[in-house]
Amino acid sequence: MPYRAGERRRKLAAAVLGRDPGPAPRSPEETEPFDVVSGDLLDVSPHLIILETADGEQRRLVIAPWATAWRGGAVAPADLPAGARVVVRALRGGTVAERIWADITRITGVIREVSGRRDLTVELDCGPHRGERSIVVPYRSSGRIRVRHPKLEPGYLFDAIGLLDQGTSFAHLPATSQPPYRATAVPPPSVAYGGGDAAGVSGSAVWADLADLPDLPDLPGLPGLPGLPDLPGLAEGGITEGVAYPMLEREDTGCDDAGVSCAGLPYLALGSLLRVRNVCDGRADTLPIVACGCLAGRFCDRCLECGTSPRGRIVELAACSYVALGGDLTKGCFNARVGLG
Repeated sequence: MPYRAGERRRKLAAAVLGRDPGPAPRSPEETEPFDVVSGDLLDVSPHLIILETADGEQRRLVIAPWATAWRGGAVAPADLPAGARVVVRALRGGTVAERIWADITRITGVIREVSGRRDLTVELDCGPHRGERSIVVPYRSSGRIRVRHPKLEPGYLFDAIGLLDQGTSFAHLPATSQPPYRATAVPPPSVAYGGGDAAGVSGSAVWADLADLPDLPDLPGLPGLPGLPDLPGLAEGGITEGVAYPMLEREDTGCDDAGVSCAGLPYLALGSLLRVRNVCDGRADTLPIVACGCLAGRFCDRCLECGTSPRGRIVELAACSYVALGGDLTKGCFNARVGLG
């Protein structure tokens, strides 16, 4: 099934439509993404951080005097533990660390069961590609979570940012206000959308642990997909760059939950290039669609980072891509505009 390969499909589409198969050039109002380095923390001091990346490369970065770090809360960069999984926003060609997130995770899914009295255990259905996940809401964080997620009941959506510690996910911050409807009752898209392509579609961009999807090429419905592992960002050890997109063909992705969104998005194919722009600061990049964003499509919320976005999550970015475009992993969203890459 060579024609299912994302790279080949993109080239064939470009040939038919008479356009350049490469990424669109950067417009004058767009700025370059940040450099991002991720990996396992080997050593850290007040002035230097040493990481091992997924491909085994050792990276040394100077820690800027103004640098901040997060690991369940604000910490000094020098206090981060060895072995932590870190994402670093870097300056000067990726040599100076100015923002560090350690062991951060995002827990997004449909609530299946809630148990416990003080520390709550929430069982989630995180979609057909991510499976089930169990998370703990510590008592000290439960008040903050419940204010934004009043219905901790089966069938409702849950979205929180937290800490992955020794294999257990702890929810610390609500990533959004919980939608008032059940996951199966997503509002329909606005009739104002006229179809066509994705140019000028606005909404919110969020991030997800796409690196937890190392088996994507073997998903049901995608047998013999030789081109997908060669897409940018899809490397051994999971997806480090790229986007998950809600409106994909179900047969194309092996995802029966795809094709749902209140944002009025057009259907696109796995492997398509999307131009994603952070409208808050103008940073933009062209990224491949590497996964099904069926869960993101069920959130009809808004992002309030700079102004108010239209309703609906239009892309779900890998953590590194999200940080590169100016996003803060502890805030969980930024106002975005997407178009075909």
